[in-house]
Amino acid sequence: MQDLKKSYQNTTYKLGNHSPRNIAVLKEAFENVDANLESDIYGTGAIIEDFQAKIATALGKEAAVFFPSGTMAQQIALRIWADKKQNPKIGYHPLSHLEIHEQDGLRELQHIEPILLCDADKLITLADIKALDASVSCVLLELPQREIGGQLPSFEELEEISQYCRENGIQLHLDGARLWEITPYYQKSTKEISALFDSVYVSFYKGLGGIAGAILAGDEDFVKEAKVWKRRYGGDLISLYPYILSADYYYDKRIGKMGQYYEAAKELAGRFNACSGVSTLPEVPVSNMFHVYFDESAEVIEPILAKIHVETGVGCSGYLQVKPDGRCAFELSLGDAITEVPAEKLAQVFEQLGNMK
Repeated sequence: MQDLKKSYQNTTYKLGNHSPRNIAVLKEAFENVDANLESDIYGTGAIIEDFQAKIATALGKEAAVFFPSGTMAQQIALRIWADKKQNPKIGYHPLSHLEIHEQDGLRELQHIEPILLCDADKLITLADIKALDASVSCVLLELPQREIGGQLPSFEELEEISQYCRENGIQLHLDGARLWEITPYYQKSTKEISALFDSVYVSFYKGLGGIAGAILAGDEDFVKEAKVWKRRYGGDLISLYPYILSADYYYDKRIGKMGQYYEAAKELAGRFNACSGVSTLPEVPVSNMFHVYFDESAEVIEPILAKIHVETGVGCSGYLQVKPDGRCAFELSLGDAITEVPAEKLAQVFEQLGNMK
């Protein structure tokens, strides 16, 4: 797939994300920052404390702590809840980031025992939680569920899950790496969504396009303990301001555009679904993200996409994921980049996709 990756990188326009992840991302964020602004030092100082308070308010939580990575933040959140309940069992989706992308960090570092709650291609339901054979200290819900196309449960289902967990002494944690992006679909604020959860993790580099970084939010006691664990994990770097300032800048720049990205995703998914042999999951996106599926193998589709890249100058994807049924797919998350693609170029992409047989 090297030819596909290379052809994608050489395109003038991209369908997904915001802009290339290069040094310009940092330079833009720092363009108007006072050079005499004091740095944060080991988790203290106005830069970090003000930003933590700002995001805690946005999430409707008592407090928040900034982490260099979401992996660190979420492992710590689950350790805190496991300790509180004196129960090392937690429940989550089989395709949770913690299960498939973290090299068993939760088990090896925290000795926590994950319980997988449903089939890999399904969303977690209240019925799945009620059907647990073993008691769990915490349930983690990822909204949206990235690995199955960014699907979402109904808000009513979320409310029922939240109520059940609270009535049964189960902590509920939100993997909200893409929380900002689901507010248009739910027609709910981040506060309203976060209110259903005891703790919330959010990211600043996915939908917002910052460099890196995450926030973990909850009540005062939870965050106080999270700060201790952050130090234990080595997350208290002497200064985190490059991540914090870029997170703050791109949060302010893009938080008001989530509805725009969502509408663009629905429109683009419709154009993919109109092509023979192409479909999206979900068929109608529920955020700015969806997966594009082809009925042919990666070996067949790769040269077709590479040719589209070269002839239109528009990048669809630099990779194809091979599926168990022999099909292939890629993920799209829409951001500012889609607004830069000329209408005639986009039409050319779908004309060629529509005629690929």
